[in-house]
Amino acid sequence: MAAVALAALLAGCKPENKFQPPPPAEVSVAVPVKQEVAPFEVLTGNTVAFATVDLVARVEGFLTSQNYVDGSEAKKGQQLFGIEQTMYKAKVKEAEAQLDGNKALLVQAEAEFTRQETLLRQNVSAQATYDTAKAKRDNARANVENAEGNLTVAQTNLSYTTVNAPFDGIVSKHLVSVGELVGATNATKLATIVQLDPMYVTFNMSEQDVLEIRRNLKDRRLDVEELSKIPLEIGLMNEEGFPHKGFLNYVSPELDATTGTILVRGLFSNPTRALIPGFFVRVKVPKGLGPTPSLLVPNRAISEDQAGKYLLTVGKDNVVTQTRITTGQLLANGLRVISTGLKEDDQVVLNLNGAAIPGAKVVPKLTTIPVTTDGTPAAPK
Repeated sequence: MAAVALAALLAGCKPENKFQPPPPAEVSVAVPVKQEVAPFEVLTGNTVAFATVDLVARVEGFLTSQNYVDGSEAKKGQQLFGIEQTMYKAKVKEAEAQLDGNKALLVQAEAEFTRQETLLRQNVSAQATYDTAKAKRDNARANVENAEGNLTVAQTNLSYTTVNAPFDGIVSKHLVSVGELVGATNATKLATIVQLDPMYVTFNMSEQDVLEIRRNLKDRRLDVEELSKIPLEIGLMNEEGFPHKGFLNYVSPELDATTGTILVRGLFSNPTRALIPGFFVRVKVPKGLGPTPSLLVPNRAISEDQAGKYLLTVGKDNVVTQTRITTGQLLANGLRVISTGLKEDDQVVLNLNGAAIPGAKVVPKLTTIPVTTDGTPAAPK
């Protein structure tokens, strides 16, 4: 019993156990990259043909030829269809003959008028005879003009028997076969020609975007020539980045009140026919006339909750702080423009692995956001 009591006494003399907090976590931090960035926004648009024209038969007759292969390219002025010409050539000859006859009558009438005018001055002819000669001359002139008009109509109708390409483009499949009667009651659609180079791209900008661009331009109004120099870039849905370059071509003069958007159009060179009408494209739209100083951080360092987006930064006494921000565009290298909320000397936490908790102390390990050899910032690994 004495031994047991001694053991209990010795146990009571040991120091009391206390909780030892873990040391502060080590986190990687870096100051944001400062870079000149042209503000832009990525919108969705559609490709639209530069020109689309229905080829129609404007005169009646049997279709005698199709001078192209369906879906092939045609040059401006190239004949695509032919319509029976026999009747229209005959109409031209008839009109020419009528014009020649009227011209001969006009020569005769003018000669008679000149003779009667001379006799009247010599008091040999009566006034009534002179007036009759003058009327015949004027009528002959009118008949000549009428015949010239009939000849023009006949020649025009003859020209309509050949349907030519109005511009360089791709011609659709034929809708009427050779041998069919066309233009009997109204114009008959034969095919469609589409101009693919250059190519339009149309998209809509919101009212907020328009107001932001005006603010960036300091409410300066650009004329048509200046607008046509604003660059645009587009990319197809399966392409990386924006490989197709173009320029702004048109801005609607009014805002659509029902959608709160304004129609904008760009013009893009398309020599390889990579773009065809109806494609959905991503449009990179500049929000100003030039680059502006910006702060960039890796996009993966940004978090978001119900209150909005934020960054974790290390401040005074190495305490982690939740810094509220607003973001701009995401660059191709994985960096995001920070519009507001961040200062250029803030230390941004890069590794969001749970080690950095707002209000907790950390051991910051200062690093830098890597920059490629060409000077372009790149997201850290």
